[in-house]
Amino acid sequence: MALFRVSSNKIAELNQILPLANLAVRNLTDASTDLKHVLAQKIPKEQERIKAFRKEHGNTKVGEVTVDMIYGGMRGIKGLVCETSVLDADEGIRFRGYSIPECQKILPKAAGGAEPLPEGLFWLLVTGEVPTDAQVAALSKEWAKRAELPAHVASLLNNFPSTLHPMSQFSCAVTALNTESKFLKAYTAGVHKAKYWEYVYEDSLDLIAKIPVVAATIYNNQFRNSKSLAPIDPNSDWSANFSKMLGFTDPQFIELMRLYLTIHSDHEGGNVSAHTVHLVGSALSDPYLSFAAGLNGLAGPLHGLANQEVLNWLNKLASEIGVDASEDQIKEYVWKTLKSGQVVPGYGHAVLRKTDPRYTCQREFALKHLPNDPLFKLVSNVFKVVPNILLETGKVKNPWPNVDAHSGVLLQYYNLKETNYYTVLFGVSRALGVLASLIWSRALGLPLERPKSMSTDGLMKAVGYTK
Repeated sequence: MALFRVSSNKIAELNQILPLANLAVRNLTDASTDLKHVLAQKIPKEQERIKAFRKEHGNTKVGEVTVDMIYGGMRGIKGLVCETSVLDADEGIRFRGYSIPECQKILPKAAGGAEPLPEGLFWLLVTGEVPTDAQVAALSKEWAKRAELPAHVASLLNNFPSTLHPMSQFSCAVTALNTESKFLKAYTAGVHKAKYWEYVYEDSLDLIAKIPVVAATIYNNQFRNSKSLAPIDPNSDWSANFSKMLGFTDPQFIELMRLYLTIHSDHEGGNVSAHTVHLVGSALSDPYLSFAAGLNGLAGPLHGLANQEVLNWLNKLASEIGVDASEDQIKEYVWKTLKSGQVVPGYGHAVLRKTDPRYTCQREFALKHLPNDPLFKLVSNVFKVVPNILLETGKVKNPWPNVDAHSGVLLQYYNLKETNYYTVLFGVSRALGVLASLIWSRALGLPLERPKSMSTDGLMKAVGYTK
């Protein structure tokens, strides 16, 4: 047998080529532009694969639970299945195995665009396969066709008081949309549980189609004097239609929305919004009620509302010491924030132990499109200062910026300045991941989630603590 040596450069080239070659093979498996048909071919195979796995390893232990985990918000406990994405502490998020840079490279884009289309990511999350341009175009048309709101929901939105937070309006409207639930009607009629996924799929597509209309109505009523929405263009993509309904037609803003709605879509199953949708859905609540529950979790300041808090903190910093503040001035301001008992919003993450890749790709977008923006420069200087200070405190495991540390700056640049609306944008995006997961939860027949709780006395007794 002949022996040969492959150079490190050649190995690097192969590592780039092989994933794309595998991608080409996968895309040949089913060229149908009907997502439901593609999914129907996959579900029986996945059901059998998991059935065989559970039969062989159903009693295999996958981890241990400590007292600190129980009291510490269940951090690190392996207790959920999430097919759509995995979050690695050192690597960041992967959507069906693909990193954010890989998704930016391989997912279909709009004509003349550089950022991935969220439709393509949804197809990937649901099927595990990177879609073709034709498949994504078909999904765009499908969502455009399903976008109209029922009259009672439009009336509800138009009668909310201006004092009601946009996220509260969003949650209320999504809850009211459950009059349209095909799953609820089918369940009430006694449909077999093997077909649950089909109706959850239909509800999920309807909901994803309608939520940009809901979100844009909230924005226009709250901030544009109830201006009428631009009509849905059946030949345009989801992000472009949403942007235009908000009143933004700048091609760069539309590109930003494509990126934003893609990268905020999913963050594995244990975060508050994803877990809440899964938990409520496990009771066989329909996708509308399940997603509305997830939105209420997303609205919390330790989750999606953090992007609003970041901008508020940055604006306060700029007003007190100037948008062109030096690094020394920023250091002093950060220490002032910490000594007052507050946190620096946008820094740290429950799982990640590195700079959030979602922060990085937004920074790259800013370097490309708005390198001289004063607020972006301020964010860059904060990035230089904050991690070292947080490490110096000795109390922070992850001092690096997360996704919320950057998103608001980009929105501000393109004149979407209403910070209390930012979490609504997050919610529109998060629908893609949590509803893709909900479809699979019903396809796999996952049961009602019901972990066991214990009292402190019971826990002390279980570990032999007698003091």
